[in-house]
Amino acid sequence: MLMSLSIKNVVLIDQLVIEFKHGLCALTGETGAGKSILLDSLGLALGVRAESGLVRNGTNSASVTASFQISEDHEAYRILEEADITVDDDMLLMRRVVYNSGKSRAFINDQPVSVGLLKRVGDSLVEIHGQFETQGLLNPQTHRSMLDEYAQIKGSLVAFWDDWKNQEQALDDLYKMSERAHREEEYLRISLEDLDKISPEQGEEDSLSTLRERLRHRESVLEGLNVVAAILGNEYDPVQHAWAELDKIAEKCGDDIEGAISALSRASSEIAEADAMIQRISEDLQHKDDNLEEIDDRLYALRMQARKHQCSVDELPELRDEISKQLNMIEHADDVLREQKDKCATARRAYVEHAEKLSQKRHSVATRLNKLVQKELIPLKLEKARFVTHIEPLDEVEWNAHGMDRVRFLVSTNPGREPGPIHKIASGGEMSRFMLALKVVIAQVGSTHSFIFDEVDTGIGGATADAVGERLARLADSKQVLVVTHAPQVAARADNHWIVKKSGKSEVTTDIIPLTSRQDRCEEIARMLAGADITAEARAAADKLLDNAA
Repeated sequence: MLMSLSIKNVVLIDQLVIEFKHGLCALTGETGAGKSILLDSLGLALGVRAESGLVRNGTNSASVTASFQISEDHEAYRILEEADITVDDDMLLMRRVVYNSGKSRAFINDQPVSVGLLKRVGDSLVEIHGQFETQGLLNPQTHRSMLDEYAQIKGSLVAFWDDWKNQEQALDDLYKMSERAHREEEYLRISLEDLDKISPEQGEEDSLSTLRERLRHRESVLEGLNVVAAILGNEYDPVQHAWAELDKIAEKCGDDIEGAISALSRASSEIAEADAMIQRISEDLQHKDDNLEEIDDRLYALRMQARKHQCSVDELPELRDEISKQLNMIEHADDVLREQKDKCATARRAYVEHAEKLSQKRHSVATRLNKLVQKELIPLKLEKARFVTHIEPLDEVEWNAHGMDRVRFLVSTNPGREPGPIHKIASGGEMSRFMLALKVVIAQVGSTHSFIFDEVDTGIGGATADAVGERLARLADSKQVLVVTHAPQVAARADNHWIVKKSGKSEVTTDIIPLTSRQDRCEEIARMLAGADITAEARAAADKLLDNAA
């Protein structure tokens, strides 16, 4: 839930820290006192679009920090994990800094993040609703997700949808490859024939180049090898001679001479091995059938093929195999395509099967939701209204990872009138009450723990306002609810109450004062009832409201 909100240099607020609590939290105050600034500030911390006009005059920047305590299985953790951001505890600090230029920076637990990520996390933490809120009931695109939230449906079709689309993509790729291969079939066959003629081997260019250099200098190499062989084959071998002389006196020198004798022995062996290697190289050069002209022709043929196919000589063997596979694809294209079509059909059937089960669940849950919302509408003075969750099948081109259904919440406010889109039928006050009734039902199973209602009681009073307050209080039994209200009936039911006031003359600021005593609360509720001139009757009525709410 929202634990605290720290605001600095936002419009009329110099510096302010509010500690929030669980339950129903009410913010009251005269019109223009600055209640909307609080919501604008919280919106900043949650990723709402920033405006330079929010920066307090005379300052360079404004900052807002909202701290939340969340459970270990909260959706916010998954969003942060996808963004490779680690959170070590159950506290989230959402911070936003806005500059005079209109630019802003966002942070989560002091780690820089994009405003988009800040908003994604913020949307999972708090729901904000107002009289003219555009993302709730007014936006039909959200209705399916609201129904699914109540039905506790979470991504059950994603894997089946992804598999089907991946199989379709693979089929499309095969078609394209097959078409391309057929167009290039003659070229591919000629290319394969040419490559098969020369049968390129890995590393062949390097070995041929080395042999070519040796053959180009065969005469000079042989001459040098013969000179070395003559030296090594000289009858007078100083190493052998020295070894023989040392051997004669070995017994007289003792053990000290053994090391020198061993070294000469090794040297004699190494010289013999070198002589043998030189003899072998020399014989190879004299008797091997390698022909310099043939090697040049071979290198030319390999390099010509490499230029033709725009690859290295070493890549020719792999290219030959790839061309062979493409030709094989042409020859067996029908079989391969038929197999992939079968995979597509199987994946589609699996998706449709699970989507139909999901649709059945939605219809079942929608019936229950309609009854529960309808029940909530009666005390909200909408007893003649109807709320209908309308589910209709989508055309196949509109199917998606969420199924084959279009979900819309429809309402009717007069008997005998067919339900229609809520934004065309309901007034602002009616819309707020429809939304409240829906949220009271849905929020019991939703993951969002904090709800903010901005003047949802506008245009109502008396028993209707009391019914709104009762439902907000009931919602606050399991959720944190923050309500900005002008209705004393709603404020009286609050577990925590703050009053928003303007202060100062030369420099006006907004203050938020917690009302901790019953007397302070009674005085504020009396003001809400009577206005600036608070009467004894207003105080008595306020006292009665607090007693009834207890």
